Amino acid sequence: MAIHKSAFLVFLLLFAFKSNAWDLEDYTEARVSVMDFDTFAPRMTKTNDSIYVINFWATWCAPCVREIPVFEQLHAQYKDQKVKVLLVSLDFPDHLESRVIPFIREHQLKSEVILLDDPDANRWIPLVNESWTGAIPATIIYSREFRDFYQKEFKFEELENIILPLL
Repeated sequence: MAIHKSAFLVFLLLFAFKSNAWDLEDYTEARVSVMDFDTFAPRMTKTNDSIYVINFWATWCAPCVREIPVFEQLHAQYKDQKVKVLLVSLDFPDHLESRVIPFIREHQLKSEVILLDDPDANRWIPLVNESWTGAIPATIIYSREFRDFYQKEFKFEELENIILPLL
C-alpha cells in the first residue's frame, strides 16, 4: 500500500510540474506576437488618451538588456494610469524559441512583447523616425499631444520625467 501511495504522490508531483511548465510555456508564447512592419505600424499612431512607450531592443544588445528592467518598472508603476509599454524585439524570427521566449521567462517580463519580422529595415527604419540610424536601444514615447524619439539607453528617472507631465 505504501508503494502505491508513493507512486501516486510522485505521479501527482510530476503531473503538477509538467502542467505548470506547459501553462508557463503557453502563456509566454501567446504573449509574443510576430508581425511585419505594416502590421505593427498602427501601434505607433494611436490617438486615444493613453501614453505609449515603444522600445526597440534585442536579446543580443547589452544596453537593451540593461534597460529592460526600467521599462518593466514603468509598466508596473503606471499601468493603471494608461501608460502602455510595448517591447519590440528586433531579434531574428528564428530566435523566437531559442532566445526571445527564454529571455522573457528568465526576466519574467510583464510588458507586451512583439517580435518584428520584417527584413526590409531600410524601408521601415525611417518610417519609425527619420533621424533613426537603426541603432538600438531606441524608444518612441507618444500621446495625443506629445511625440518624441530617443536613440539611447534609459534610466527610470529619465523615463519618469518624460511620462509624469503627460499624465
